[in-house]
Amino acid sequence: MNRLAQESSPYLRQHADNPVDWYPWGAEAIEAARRLDRPILLSIGYSACHWCHVMAHESFEDEATAAVMNRLFVNVKVDREERPDLDKVYQLAHQMLTQRGGGWPLTLFLAPDDLTPFFGGTYFPREPRYGMPAFTGLLERVASFYRDERASVASQNEALRGVFREIAPPAAPEGLAISRDPLDRARRQLAASFDPRFGGFGQAPKFPHAASIEFLLREHDDAEALRMAHLTLRRMAEGGIFDQLGGGFCRYSVDPFWMIPHFEKMLYDNGALLGLCAEAAVATGDGILREAAHATAAWALREMRAPEGGFYAALDADSEGHEGRFYVWQRDEAERLLTADEYRAFARRFGLDREPNFEGAWHLHAFVSLEEVAREAALPLERIRELLESARAKLFAERSRRVRPGLDDKILTAWNGLMVRGLAIAGRLLDAPALTDAALAALDFLRLEAWRDGRLYAVWKDGLARFPAYLDDHAFLLDGLLEALQARFRIEDLDFACRIADALLERFADREQGGFWFTAAGEDPPLARPKGFADEAMASGNGVAARALARLGWLTGEQRYLDAAEAAVRAAYPSLSRAPDAHAAMLNALDEYLGPVEILVVRGRGAELAAWHAALARRYSPRRMVIAIPAEAAGLPDALAAKRPRETTVAYACRGPVCSEPIEQLDDEAITAGRP
Repeated sequence: MNRLAQESSPYLRQHADNPVDWYPWGAEAIEAARRLDRPILLSIGYSACHWCHVMAHESFEDEATAAVMNRLFVNVKVDREERPDLDKVYQLAHQMLTQRGGGWPLTLFLAPDDLTPFFGGTYFPREPRYGMPAFTGLLERVASFYRDERASVASQNEALRGVFREIAPPAAPEGLAISRDPLDRARRQLAASFDPRFGGFGQAPKFPHAASIEFLLREHDDAEALRMAHLTLRRMAEGGIFDQLGGGFCRYSVDPFWMIPHFEKMLYDNGALLGLCAEAAVATGDGILREAAHATAAWALREMRAPEGGFYAALDADSEGHEGRFYVWQRDEAERLLTADEYRAFARRFGLDREPNFEGAWHLHAFVSLEEVAREAALPLERIRELLESARAKLFAERSRRVRPGLDDKILTAWNGLMVRGLAIAGRLLDAPALTDAALAALDFLRLEAWRDGRLYAVWKDGLARFPAYLDDHAFLLDGLLEALQARFRIEDLDFACRIADALLERFADREQGGFWFTAAGEDPPLARPKGFADEAMASGNGVAARALARLGWLTGEQRYLDAAEAAVRAAYPSLSRAPDAHAAMLNALDEYLGPVEILVVRGRGAELAAWHAALARRYSPRRMVIAIPAEAAGLPDALAAKRPRETTVAYACRGPVCSEPIEQLDDEAITAGRP
């Protein structure tokens, strides 16, 4: 009996009609495995995962394969986006077992007594290929090994659990000296792996690594750091990894050129990259990045926003059973839809005048600069822009009639925190109040639906909040709230930020060694309670939490937040010292620990307050927060209430615990002079 039809996860529901007797993760499955004395076949994936679909079509939808699975195993499906705690633990276990990197689908075989994996891999084909055995033959051998070699299984599992017990990050030694050395070494390490032609780090496959880009962009006074961040974002914005018609970034590029992506679009990538494109556009004056920020925000609002105000999780890579079909073109389609002038400009810019670049079709990638297209066509640059814009509109309208990729319509708190942050940054820096409105609407949704009885939940679907929230949910939401406060101050958002920070400290803090566990107290997954400082596909929750808590602490005067931030930085310091470039988010926290962020609190009324806020907040100043609080605001923490309004608008410049006298002139000289 397949038990997935009643699950809320779109990924699990994709498998509800499989002939496999799937269980969701939980007590029922574990008890069944122990009663039947069968290993658990654990399959972890997500709805937008291409190779997950491939394995599903080949094996899980096949009656013969399903019969073998049902006879030999208790089969459990997990959505990694709902249960990142399980995914973190079992991905690490897979790496230990196989000495290879992980990925999805993750396929593990667990001993039922202690849920320790004794064999595993990722994708397995139905027939032998790619140097891998056929899945059904593998199933028979794994079951036989478990049945006949119990002592070996038990010994191996005990060794694996022993490794888990020993891999906790080392404690920071007493009297540890904290310096800027990891920051300097990280810049050098990133420069060593930087692709000077196409941007990004390393070769194919090439991932955005948003945390690393943010770290470099924050170092924008260093010309080389700024160049690396800017070139990476610019090449991505002009590449095939970016949807040149509809906006939004795909997950990664399979080549070093950012040309052919893995076509799924994830909310977490786009939230982070939206903010970075807006920041880099302001820092460099790059109009392409400004357009990319606006287009990404437009995509999120058009295709990913729920009626309730939150944002959905992902768009699939596949449509009509083929990866990328929704996005690619045949040359004759474009010629038919466009005027001759539009086609010539568009084809030259986006490669339709070249050989196909994706399975006999064309995926749009900017091969030629706007300036070169204008020069070759002997037309003004503005005319080329007009032609390209009209061509885009026509092709987008035509593409909208195609069968769309699947939508994963669950709402994840952590990923919404990232999108709130991106929208708030873009709304503030690009003078786009509609984006700020969208960020605040998402926060209102999360406050109403994901925050229940003093607890945060990780997933919302069909009117139901599920799964106790993880570290990333708290950290990313807190970070988003702080950016929202800078975009448009609301007392309810400040109150919510403090509640989230309090929950973070109460349920996740490692009070012995500092830093934060990934799971809340009492919600421990099998094998180990994860705690890590390095970035993964998303920025480290520990790094984001440390920086956000420090900022909130200086803003509100709450020493508890500052102490927890410092403890996290100190706990992480040995790890980030060994591999600085893998800890970009924590390096940003270290930077602000060594030199606290400047906070400008502006108090005033009406249009004058808005003018001050616009003048101060629309600059790229990564080590400055600007909070514009209306004079009539009530219920402020003591530290903010002490910064009293006057008859005219005034600003207070604070760094750490020291604040200036009220500043009454809105100019750079006065603001600079007023700094403590």
